[in-house]
Parts: sequence; C-alpha cells; structure tokens
Amino acid sequence: MEVNVHQWRGEQSFFHRLLQWLDILDPTTLLASNKEIENALTLLQGSLPSLKETVRDEKIKEALKLTLSSIHPDTADVLPTIFRASAFMPFATPLVVAMLLPHKGMKPAVFWQFLFQSYSAGYNLVHRNKTTCKDEKVPLKQVLLLFGAVTYTTCLGVFPQFVMHRYASNSPVMYTVFKKILPVPVLAFASALNVAIVRGFEFDKGIEVADINGNVVGVSQLAGTKAIKETALSRAVLVGATVTAPNILVSYLQRTNFIKRFPFGLAPIRHIMTAFVFGLMVPIAFSLYPQTGKIKRSNLEPLIQSATTEEDLYYNRGL
Repeated sequence: MEVNVHQWRGEQSFFHRLLQWLDILDPTTLLASNKEIENALTLLQGSLPSLKETVRDEKIKEALKLTLSSIHPDTADVLPTIFRASAFMPFATPLVVAMLLPHKGMKPAVFWQFLFQSYSAGYNLVHRNKTTCKDEKVPLKQVLLLFGAVTYTTCLGVFPQFVMHRYASNSPVMYTVFKKILPVPVLAFASALNVAIVRGFEFDKGIEVADINGNVVGVSQLAGTKAIKETALSRAVLVGATVTAPNILVSYLQRTNFIKRFPFGLAPIRHIMTAFVFGLMVPIAFSLYPQTGKIKRSNLEPLIQSATTEEDLYYNRGL
C-alpha cells in the first residue's frame, strides 16, 4: 500500500523506528471498526502528495497510526482484529506467561505451548510478504506449513520440560540445565523456526523488490530469504529476552531474606516480570529491522541486476 510504504521507507534509524512502534502498538486502535480504518486510509490517500507537511495534523497522525497497525501494506486489506500489529502484546502476553509457568505435568505444558505457537504462526501468516500472492487465497502448501510449524515448534518448546520431568528429577545439575538454561535457546529457536516455516513460501516464490520510487523491478528469492531471516531473528530476540530476564531475577531473589521468609511471593513476581519484559521487548524486537527493508542490487539475482541501475532496492519485510 503506497501510504504505508511511503511512511516506512522514511524510517531507517532504530530510535525512530522504536518511537513509531510505541505509537503503533497502542491497543486502543483495536477498538476501531473496519469502516473507521477504511476512512482513515481514504484520508491518507488524499493527503499523500503532501504527507510530510500534513503529518503534524492530529487527524493525519491518528489516521496514519490506525492504518499502520491495521492494514497490510501489500494488499491494503484490513487485518483481522486479533492479528493486527497492536494486538500482539495484549493477546500474546498471557500466553507467554502461561507457557513459562512451572507446570507439574506435561499436558498443561503442551497445551499452553501449543496455544502460543498457534497464535504466533497465525500472526506470522497474516503479516507475511504478499507481493507475489495479493489476489490468491492461502495455498494448500502454506496451510500445511502452518500446521507443521505449530506441531514442530510445540514439540521443540516442551522438550526441556519433558526431559526434566522424566529424567532430571533426581539430578540437581540436570534440573538446573533443563529448567533454567536450556529453555532460553530452545524457545528462542522455536520462535525463529515458526517464522521460517510459516513464511517458507517466500523462499520458493520470492518477493517483489522495488526502486526508491516504488516501481517494481522484479521478484527475488534472495530478498525473501533476507526478509525471513531478519524477522526470525527479531522474534528469537523477543522470546529469548523474555525467558532470560525472569530467570536471572528469580535466581537473585531466591537468595534474599524476603523470599526466604515469604517463598510464595516468588511466583507472582516471576509472572509480573515475564509480562513486563515481554511488553518491553515487543517494540524493541519489532524495531530491530526496518519494515521496508533495503538490499543492494549487487546482492540480488543477475536478472534483477540487469533490470535496473539503482544501487539500493526495497522490499516489505513483513512482521
């Protein structure tokens, strides 16, 4: 969508992206109806020629925030409410907290891991690059990839807890490894793998790359690979930090006199810390890479290199 691409292409510094995401992730935008979102898009399209001059106008700013959080940039379609950009934090936070609870059995561990990975897969699917399939329904291959991603990442996510419950109950060292250390890389990798599998279609078909004026130069598998790698890494950072920080805090608190006197206070502190770190890391992770990615022409396929003289080309990274 021209309006969103125009806006994202202008934000290349991390600090600028972070400020913009803090604005876009405002959960009150979830209350907007489809009609309000479409009206906001119409307003922006009418203001596009002078958008830089009018962006200080409050109506334009609100319309821009609403469209960036609620409309897919490739198709201009209104996103489902639960998968809008601003929905990620309120919907995923309770799932993450529940997923990281010290479950006594495998059934609740699998259940919450499955719900989190399912929501993540749906979110990744909705926010994928759609430049090569704007008018297509989700193909059967991508549906199979979606189910495969949820299945594989759920099994991977509960693996440390499975080993801990089955083999490490009588070994303090193994308990520490599988309870506090191994879940960090495993869950971070599972989140990255979720992105890679769900969006695997972009490896095969590629994504459109355009010049600075928005003119499509070609379809590139190398750009698609770069977009998926960047998004997968940002998701790994998000989940890895969310798992790591509460573990460090709990390890410290367990040595304090307060927790020794009131051990039951440790659990709510862990949950609050998990929710806080996840909420803090969402805008940071989303800001790690620009939404409109940039790639050197020399790093693309020979056919695209011969089609333009532009040094830098652009693509929608997805989210």
